[in-house]
Amino acid sequence: MIFCQNEQTRLSYNGSRSYYLVERSDMRRYDNGKYTGLVNREVRSFIARIENPANSNPLDSYYDGSFFVSQDTVHAEKTVGLSIHKSVPSLFKIDKDGKLFMIEDHGFPSFRSFPAFSSEKIRPGEKWRSRAERAVDPLEKGVFTKIPMEVEYTYLRDEVFKGENVYVLSAQWATRYGISYFDFAGDTDLKSATGSHKATMYISRDTGNAIVVRDTVDETFIYNDGKQVSFKGTISLFTEYPPAIDRSRIIPALQRASLLPNDDTKSLIAKANVPSKTDEAGGNKNTDESTDNTDNNNNETTSNTSNNIAKNNTTNNNGSKKQKNQDDDTRNTSSRQKNTPAPFEGKANSREEKEEKSVVVEDTPSGIRFSLRNLQFKADSDELLPGQTEVLDNIASVLKEAPQSQFLVVGHTASTGNPKGEQALSEKRAYSIALELTKRGIPSEKFICKGNGGRNPIADNATEQGKRKNRRVEITILEG
Repeated sequence: MIFCQNEQTRLSYNGSRSYYLVERSDMRRYDNGKYTGLVNREVRSFIARIENPANSNPLDSYYDGSFFVSQDTVHAEKTVGLSIHKSVPSLFKIDKDGKLFMIEDHGFPSFRSFPAFSSEKIRPGEKWRSRAERAVDPLEKGVFTKIPMEVEYTYLRDEVFKGENVYVLSAQWATRYGISYFDFAGDTDLKSATGSHKATMYISRDTGNAIVVRDTVDETFIYNDGKQVSFKGTISLFTEYPPAIDRSRIIPALQRASLLPNDDTKSLIAKANVPSKTDEAGGNKNTDESTDNTDNNNNETTSNTSNNIAKNNTTNNNGSKKQKNQDDDTRNTSSRQKNTPAPFEGKANSREEKEEKSVVVEDTPSGIRFSLRNLQFKADSDELLPGQTEVLDNIASVLKEAPQSQFLVVGHTASTGNPKGEQALSEKRAYSIALELTKRGIPSEKFICKGNGGRNPIADNATEQGKRKNRRVEITILEG
């Protein structure tokens, strides 16, 4: 594709779907001027687009990030045994000019408001300046210091990169810390920092998202005790998108695991282009009334595609009595035919009954999510009580049908007035469930675990019933 190189262009950030952000550092390290080895560090994250808060600017984009670090320095490792990744949470928004504003900040992403765009239309060859920020932890102490960046950008050209139309930009800035700026919330042992950065970046014309950034670095950090640590090399940033979920495999797996009501999945099966095994077995075709009920469910699903899977597939209370009796007979039969998906035990005929299900399956912007609502742990512990085997077996059987995907496991607790304790417990429970699933044959490196404490309730914490519903673990098959 050929672009007009003299045409003025308004670069803007239009928001991205959920994506992976990868930051890879390949550096030579020098301590007090002496070469001490290579530092290879990779930060991976799943960035989920979330709904804008009420009264927020509709041009802003809000994101919930789960960051985890892999590197060859053992004490900086964020991987929690068996390659299950314990993630660091992050919450931020990005405006139309690419400027990032942290809402929940634990040091990631490292680069903030970078790249950022001119508020004016520009041509190739033109320059602009914008402020940005970088969070650093050179000695891997777990304390992040924010360093300002005064970046000069140049719009180089338009290009096609890996089949996508992109803007190609260059950027350069100097590291200046400890003279006119000091981060009092950062590492108080860091006295100053100097250095230079030169970067080339490829920006999606459609979204304004940075597809690739390659930064050449020469930087020195000086500490109060006189120690100097220098890094020379490259920092590369990549945007990757999770693979689409193959629903033609997942939905039959959900049926086999009895995680969806059998009679009400026809619309989903049709949407995923999956042949109905119930139809193959001759089920649900005995009466016209049964067909009418399925059509009603299809219409409801089509008119409300943003609703979750479970909500789209609750039983139609207006179904015929004859059909209900047929369902009851099928449920009570001694041999569940292999060719016929097992019906959902205890179909929900009301919102209250649906909420009491042990697993609620939802189709979310980040992927298909399983909300495990009735898992039983020992009080204030991540140890599962006996009797939880079947539900985890069923979940594992479905996850195996998404071999190319990663799985985000999020723990939630009730809110009882102890935020730190709730956060720690929710993280432990998420990891505990991921560990149980690895025992069932899911590769450990597929899991990203994090805890949300009691910050995301789905019921009223003022009642014991509400608290019980809030104590849950959610597993999402991630997709972009």
